[in-house]
Amino acid sequence: MTHFLFAALLAAIFRDYIIKRKGKKKFPLHYVLIAGIGGVLPNIDILFYLFFHSFYTSLDSVHRTITHSLAFVMLLFLLSVPAYFIRNKTKHHIKTSVSFIILGLGVMTHIALDMFFGTNIMLFYPFSSISVGFDLLDFLPSYLSSIAVPLFDGILLMVWIIYLEVKHKINDFI
Repeated sequence: MTHFLFAALLAAIFRDYIIKRKGKKKFPLHYVLIAGIGGVLPNIDILFYLFFHSFYTSLDSVHRTITHSLAFVMLLFLLSVPAYFIRNKTKHHIKTSVSFIILGLGVMTHIALDMFFGTNIMLFYPFSSISVGFDLLDFLPSYLSSIAVPLFDGILLMVWIIYLEVKHKINDFI
């Protein structure tokens, strides 16, 4: 939940405060959803492991490697180039090329969160197997470390709902 909410919240704030009023058609609300999907996309490697587990020795041999690397982000950014020439737009003004860029940015938020709060992110995989991670949760007292992630999830969810209410008057739709 944290990965989705963090990426979506950043995209929503970007849309509402950086883009301004005129640019909202150029940055439809669907892009916020796409950013959230990008925020969880790197964990697709867990599905790869579940389907192809007989080829790997452990989940650690797959998880936090290619889909948690800058190469994966660059692949998404590079896919935006040919997609630009397709020029397909939906009725919601969603461009495929922009969607790939937003997915890449969502993936970057995932990598950043895992790098700061976890360990063993192979940022330069497959070119290097050096892992990076600050594991900031280790600095918490032991009684807090087990509840830190669910607590952060809850706080992010509350911030998201409050943001939607304050900025978009969500209670008007209820």
